[in-house]
Amino acid sequence: MALTLYNTLGREFQAVNSLVPGQIGFYGCGPTVYNYAHIGNLRAYVLHDILVKTLTRRGYRVTHVMNITDVGHLSGDNDSGDDKMVKSAEERGKGVLEIAEFYTQAFFNDTERLNIQRPTVVCKATDHIADMIGLIKRIEDRGFTYFAGGNLYFDISRFPSYGDLALLRMDELRTGARTGPDENKRNPQDFVLWFTKSKFENQALVWDSPWGRGYPGWHIECSAMSIKYLGEQFDIHAGGIDHIPIHHTNEIAQSEAATGKHPWVRYWIHNEFLVMDKGKMSKSAGGFLTLQSLVDSGYDPLDYRYFLLGGHYRSQLQFSFEALNGARNARKSLLDRVKALAEKTGLIPVLAETDGGYGKADAYLEAFDAALDEDLSTPKALASLWTLLRDTEVSPQEALSAAFTMDRVLGLGLAKEAEGVWNRVENQDFVREIAALIEERQAAKKYKDFVKADGIRDALKKRGIILEDGPSGTLWRRE
Repeated sequence: MALTLYNTLGREFQAVNSLVPGQIGFYGCGPTVYNYAHIGNLRAYVLHDILVKTLTRRGYRVTHVMNITDVGHLSGDNDSGDDKMVKSAEERGKGVLEIAEFYTQAFFNDTERLNIQRPTVVCKATDHIADMIGLIKRIEDRGFTYFAGGNLYFDISRFPSYGDLALLRMDELRTGARTGPDENKRNPQDFVLWFTKSKFENQALVWDSPWGRGYPGWHIECSAMSIKYLGEQFDIHAGGIDHIPIHHTNEIAQSEAATGKHPWVRYWIHNEFLVMDKGKMSKSAGGFLTLQSLVDSGYDPLDYRYFLLGGHYRSQLQFSFEALNGARNARKSLLDRVKALAEKTGLIPVLAETDGGYGKADAYLEAFDAALDEDLSTPKALASLWTLLRDTEVSPQEALSAAFTMDRVLGLGLAKEAEGVWNRVENQDFVREIAALIEERQAAKKYKDFVKADGIRDALKKRGIILEDGPSGTLWRRE
């Protein structure tokens, strides 16, 4: 069964078929670093992590690119509102780049605590202004822009498929032209590619450009950086559903206008909101929850990850502390089962994914993979893990090996819990030494250096360490 994802472009389930066999180019919209990420923001990055790890499990080599917005993001996606970066810097009495660096580090501290794998490429907007200017010039050269009131605009009337992603009708978009907050626009949905004049005096960050000294519109950064690192066409783009009607719609228009290539992106993946009692969590409304606030209340960050995995990414997820308590209790029960199995094994495995089978646990891994193939159904994937660990017919070694393999996608810290059990009965330095020798032996076998592999086994046996090769990998015990 192939991995199937719900493609927002076309509103249908589609089997993933990469542009380059065996490789996936993936761009996920990153944070605007003017404040801490709230727990609703973090839902998107857990989804991106599950997607990358699922693709990797399917054998793809994934190039994951994430932007860091550290310039020019207004509070309204339609070129309106305050400049978030400037406002934050003024409120805190610090420089814009100082603010950006602080909150960038805070963001990655959060993602690390959630077991989110760092993207292949993390690119800051301020490091790619030349790339943005170059892309804007391509758009201009192909006749999709106009200059008015000191700013360069994208003319959506020149791009007939504008709005396809959001199912917007062009004739309706044209209605009410020249109305709204920006009288320079020919159409209300036209958007700025480059600002030289705006309502903000003494803008903190400005650059020279063919259109005057100024700064880029928000949407152009994602197009410029994704094209730079992934090429003019790539496989997957992801973000929250709030990006569909404006940001991602504008990205498509400007990217395809510049390159002349269609489609720019093949699969568009969008996660739903995390909602509170009073609606979507929002920084502008104040009182938002951060990951640290959950930690300060006694929760492990992975309790929150478990909570997120319990809902499908395309469904709104209602947050409450009662629900988070349920996730914490469920994860504790999961870890207790892992510890109980670890105490039963009597053998200490090398925690590396096996190339072989998992014995009676194979059926559960097949169900787990099938769940992820079904548009990343993490609730069903969790159910497969639970059923595996409850099955007394599966040996502890096979159950743990399969569970650890599942957890390479789920990211709930199962192997660390088992290691805690084994390390209590063995000196940790000794365990690491044995593990390194076993991995060296596995590498020798892979390259058919059986003399070296047998030598390592014999040397360990002289030290009273017996190796056992099985379908779930290599385990060791004392003689």
